[in-house]
Amino acid sequence: MSKILLLGSGELGKEFTIAAQRIGQTVIAVDSYENAPAMQVAHGFEVINMLDGEALDRIVAKHQPDFIVPEIEAIRTERFYDYEKQGYTVVPSAKAANFTMNRKAIRDLAAKELGLKTANYRYATSSEQLHKAVEEIGIPCVVKPLMSSSGKGQSTIKSPEDIEKAWNYAVEGSRGDVVEVIVEAFVKFNSEITLLTITQNNNPTLFCAPIGHRQERGDYQESWQPARISDKDLFEAQDMAEKVTEALGGAGLFGVEFFLADDGVYFSELSPRPHDTGMVTLAGTQNFNEFELHLRAILSLPIFEIKLEKAGASAVILASENSSNPTYEGIEKIAGLAKTDFRIFGKPTTRPYRRMAVALTNDSLDTPIEEVIERAKNAAQLVTVK
Repeated sequence: MSKILLLGSGELGKEFTIAAQRIGQTVIAVDSYENAPAMQVAHGFEVINMLDGEALDRIVAKHQPDFIVPEIEAIRTERFYDYEKQGYTVVPSAKAANFTMNRKAIRDLAAKELGLKTANYRYATSSEQLHKAVEEIGIPCVVKPLMSSSGKGQSTIKSPEDIEKAWNYAVEGSRGDVVEVIVEAFVKFNSEITLLTITQNNNPTLFCAPIGHRQERGDYQESWQPARISDKDLFEAQDMAEKVTEALGGAGLFGVEFFLADDGVYFSELSPRPHDTGMVTLAGTQNFNEFELHLRAILSLPIFEIKLEKAGASAVILASENSSNPTYEGIEKIAGLAKTDFRIFGKPTTRPYRRMAVALTNDSLDTPIEEVIERAKNAAQLVTVK
């Protein structure tokens, strides 16, 4: 059986570790704080600053893993190229982890090298450059740090007065040691989808049914599967997802995000790992959830098919205040609902808007998806986390 070094131990890492435990794999969970969710179900753990390359080198040498599996962006990913040279398998690949940690690398790969349709964009490394970029792109536009996750530092500029504020907010939300932003033209999109794309070592690329989602503060609030999309747009999204994942290399699950607009499909961004919107697959929508698919692709276990079995939705349950001893009120109310489930992540502390749990609903495939989403939202509102 394989030994997996999991870099990042949040709720996505926890579900991945559970999937790995079920088929006898060994997982060492790593994060910057003790008692992170995945550590609670792993065989062992390490607490380090993952932006410290020497600390990373130390634990890789100590554990000699068969697979190095990143779960977050804030890692000294440049070291991954060295690990590959030393014979370690980085998931999905050192190139994928490096390119996707930095929005500049992945956007230039998609737009310039692969010719995918994206929003018009510019980069800026100072407030002055941001003013110039906004002038060229036009208002409204979206500003994001090149290195960040979960919507941190992301804002929309609606008037010239917002530019300075957007720069300061982006700098605060930036991860890693790069202070640079991407400025994107506002795409008049009708909806956003995530296409979970599974690349395999010896088998063709597979796709899950598209997932729709709604965001607030740059973070997903609800996701649902299947999302409504025309056959033409789905084909276009799958074609783009296949091109970009092939260019990045390796085997594993990627969350590829797209905007659906009147004039077609726009590539937005990509994560080379299970996606937060993909937690909807924990509602039993598919024969394998996204974490099981990621694991099987990593281990080169053949995936015969991915079958959509139910319509489903997920809705996040957020903390309302700061606490070092989280409490959950209303769980018994969710437990009493039909075709509804929940996951509590086990994060040791709370802060306002921190994602602490998720409500999950499902129903038959002929049920209107809006009904399933509404049930998930209503279920999430029954729980208070303090």
